Amino acid sequence: MIVDYHMHLRNGSEQIAHDTWSVDPYVESARGAGVDEIGFTEHGYYFTELRTLWTNPYQQERCVYGIEPYVDAVAAARERGLPVKLGLEVDYVPGREDETRALLAPYPWDYLLGSVHWIDGFAVDGEPRLVEEVGVEDAWKRYFETLASAARSGLFDSLSHPDLVKIFGDRVQDFDYAEAADAIAESGVAVEVSTAGLRKPVRELYPDSRFLAACRERGVPVTTASDAHSPDVVGRDFDRALELLRSAGYETVTVFERRQAHQEPLG
Repeated sequence: MIVDYHMHLRNGSEQIAHDTWSVDPYVESARGAGVDEIGFTEHGYYFTELRTLWTNPYQQERCVYGIEPYVDAVAAARERGLPVKLGLEVDYVPGREDETRALLAPYPWDYLLGSVHWIDGFAVDGEPRLVEEVGVEDAWKRYFETLASAARSGLFDSLSHPDLVKIFGDRVQDFDYAEAADAIAESGVAVEVSTAGLRKPVRELYPDSRFLAACRERGVPVTTASDAHSPDVVGRDFDRALELLRSAGYETVTVFERRQAHQEPLG
C-alpha cells in the first residue's frame, strides 16, 4: 500500500479550489505515480470556523473561507468512488487544546495532521524567522519541545514534516531526538515521512534518518506524504521516501478511516 496523506486542494494555478471536481486531477496524478490512496489536508487557518485559534497576521489574513465546502468536496469525491480521505493540517497552539478539539469535533475527519509552524509569534518556515530571533540551538530545542507537546495533546493522528525546523539548512549537529521520540511513542501518534523537504532549501526528506530511526526503535507508526499544492506533485520522489523507510526497518504504513488507524504492508 502506498498513500499520500498530505495535500492541499487547489486548481491548476495553485489557487484555493474547494470543489469536488478539483479532486479528480489529484486522483489521476496519484494513479500515474502508483499511489493507492490520497488524503486532503487543507491548512486549518483558511477556515473562519477556526478563526479564534489564529493570532498572527499570516494566518488571520488567509482566514476567509468556510469549512463546509471543503468537507463536502472531499465527501462527494468519496461518494463517487474515488480513493480519497478527509483530513486537515492543524497548527498546534499550546494552551488551546480544549478549544481546538471542540472546534474540530463537528466534522467527519479521517485523520488530523499536527504541525508546528509558529512558536511565540515567530515562524519556523517563514518570516519572521525563529532561528534568527533565538539562534539555531534554541530554535531546535523549542521546536522539538513544542512537537512533543503536540504529540501529547491527543489532538492529532500524525505529525507532519516532523523536523521542519531544518528547512533552511540550519542544524544542530548530533541533536538528541530521544525526548521527542519518547513523547511521540507514548502518545501513539504517527510521524509523516515527507518528500516536501526535497523541494525546500534543505534538500532533504523529512524527517532526518536518525530521527526516523529513533521513532522506529520505539514502535512509532508512519504515514507518507508529498505536501502537494498542485496535482503534479502527488507521489513525487516517493521512491526515496520508501527507501528511507525501509532503511529504518519499516514494513508497514498507516491507513486512516474516521480517526481509526490500521497498518498495511508498505509499498
